[in-house]
Amino acid sequence: MHDVVIVGAGPVGLLLACELGLAGCSVLVLEREAEPRSPWKADPLGMRGLSAASVEAFYRRGMLHPLLKASGVDDYPGADEPVRPRGAGHFAGMMLDPAKIDLAALPVRLPSPAAEGVMTNLEAVETVLSERASVLGVEIRRGVAVSAITQDGELAVARAGEHEYAARWVVGCDGGRSTVRGLAGFAFAGTEPQFTGYVVLATIADPEKLRPGFNLTPTGMYLRTPAPGYVGMLEFDGGAFDRTQRPTREHLQAVLRRVSGTDVTLSDVHLASSFTDRAMQATTYRQGRVLLAGDAAHIHSPLGAQGLNLGLGDAMNLGWKLAATVHGHAPDGLVDTYTRERHPVGSWVLDWTRAQAAVMRPDPHAQAVQGLVRDLLGTRDGTTYVFEKISGSSIRYDLGDEHPLVGRNAPDLRLEDGTRLGDLMQDGRGVALDFSADRRLRASAMGWGSRMRYAAGPARNDLGLGAVLVRPDGVVAWAGDRVPDREAFERAADRWFGSPAI
Repeated sequence: MHDVVIVGAGPVGLLLACELGLAGCSVLVLEREAEPRSPWKADPLGMRGLSAASVEAFYRRGMLHPLLKASGVDDYPGADEPVRPRGAGHFAGMMLDPAKIDLAALPVRLPSPAAEGVMTNLEAVETVLSERASVLGVEIRRGVAVSAITQDGELAVARAGEHEYAARWVVGCDGGRSTVRGLAGFAFAGTEPQFTGYVVLATIADPEKLRPGFNLTPTGMYLRTPAPGYVGMLEFDGGAFDRTQRPTREHLQAVLRRVSGTDVTLSDVHLASSFTDRAMQATTYRQGRVLLAGDAAHIHSPLGAQGLNLGLGDAMNLGWKLAATVHGHAPDGLVDTYTRERHPVGSWVLDWTRAQAAVMRPDPHAQAVQGLVRDLLGTRDGTTYVFEKISGSSIRYDLGDEHPLVGRNAPDLRLEDGTRLGDLMQDGRGVALDFSADRRLRASAMGWGSRMRYAAGPARNDLGLGAVLVRPDGVVAWAGDRVPDREAFERAADRWFGSPAI
């Protein structure tokens, strides 16, 4: 019997497996597909943007350089000076101007090796995570399709063919059409689609007829990317296309002509898929000993490219909590804080994509709103607001503490000796940073020595703090004044790390 069986070997399942393996759990990953490689994961179809928050997760686990190498990134910014984002994303196809971002208005960040987002692809992300999972002793079995889930108060069992895989916990990371979600009886609620979208890799006889970039038109939207023949398009048909069928060349050409207002010709279609803006979310992410993460827990349109980052955030939040529960030192209810913290984030992403779909509708009312939004994005405040949302820097969990850092992703605090917070987090433990002259928290922190690292000394920029406690997922659990309150620190440590061992 394993500690955890994860169903799905995509980025979310693999990152969760790495987090659990790093914490010393026995982990088995079951993946339906027999082969890890696919043209849908490589460039250009597999291109994805990782937000700064996601990149920081790789940095804090020592995987940033392998990720950059696998992604072909050789000009990533340095780590010693504040960096203005080179790209800022878009809202409903309306591009943001990085020069209009007011960095001073964003939640506090310090110079870091994980300075901004990264353009990568699914193959690169999965390769880095698979290699790390293997080093950590995670077993991955491919070509295994789960067909049944049973559970009792002590364990859960995933059945695939004639085999049963028992574990203390089962986590469904098996995508938007999650088998685990259906088998375990999770309620899935939300809204039905307004459009059908298509991603196409084709030979285009006359590509000059399509304008580069995002193009909002009176009949829909199309995207012509720099990659030859790679086109995306949306048609507001109420999601009428039968997605059980493969779209034909004739159908795709007709849709592209309608939404582009041109007579463009697709000579040949090499690969094509369809999607909608159906937006659904599990009402809870836990049913007994079965949990959901990533697209298994929430689906939405890809507008704004939020899905991968949302799923990686789920994995980081869940991993350390589930590991502590497996090892028996988690405080009561720790694993249930996963739903409590991540469900609102998922709900926000669904609304964010709904808002973009509403603005893109080809009707006079939506186009009037589109004009208003475009004007707002032309302002410094409007651009900063949208960038803060899509970069992940606005996420703050309600931990019941009014300090502006608590509940947020921790800045990369740096001691005078050069040690960075990110350096201290690579073993997956929490971190207590003590900047006080008398190392005030040292004796208290020793009680949680196996679950958190203690580091002390003056900081290059302590942000006016005397100490800070950071959870294994990089979230600030507590922040102390110049003379930190030892009892307040101990209460926070007890809340997130359980009773001290000594």
